[in-house]
Amino acid sequence: MEDAEIIREVTAGRRELFAGLVRKYQDRIVGLCASILSDRSQAEDAAQEIFIKAFRALDEFRGGAAFATWLYRVASNHCLDLLRKKSRQKTDSLEMLAEREGERLEKLFAAPDPAGSLLEKSDLVERALSRLPPDYRLILTLRESQGLNYREIAQVLNCSVDAVKARLRRARKELEGNLRHFLDPENV
Repeated sequence: MEDAEIIREVTAGRRELFAGLVRKYQDRIVGLCASILSDRSQAEDAAQEIFIKAFRALDEFRGGAAFATWLYRVASNHCLDLLRKKSRQKTDSLEMLAEREGERLEKLFAAPDPAGSLLEKSDLVERALSRLPPDYRLILTLRESQGLNYREIAQVLNCSVDAVKARLRRARKELEGNLRHFLDPENV
């Protein structure tokens, strides 16, 4: 059964069918939340809250975009709200993230290395990502980890495709700068 059909059935009273959507998108939403929040446990809690929000707001889903895109938007907004609250409470800064490095990052590490250095590279990327502003981490996660195209990201972020391209360019440039900083022997 397609997402749109399930949603029609759920809004018509067959609420138990929503569990199928949760199963289908659970891992993706937890991954997105973990990328933004840098905390797997907090991401799992946030994902539960997001699915509750989505269920309650299902009547607002208009079908103009794919359900997954709408759900990513709900998740992104929820996680960014959590970060804003966390920031206002002046808690510790963000820890590490990085579900995946992405093709562009692999080029920075293309030279052959000893087997043990893969973990060091992953840690380095996580540290570089953790220094990015949340909106840059979000857009990189949507593109590189979640595999969304520019149009889908634009729908999630409620902006134009050109704005997505510009933000991605800035996010990648800042990430590259962070990586260069960590790779500079003077900063070790």
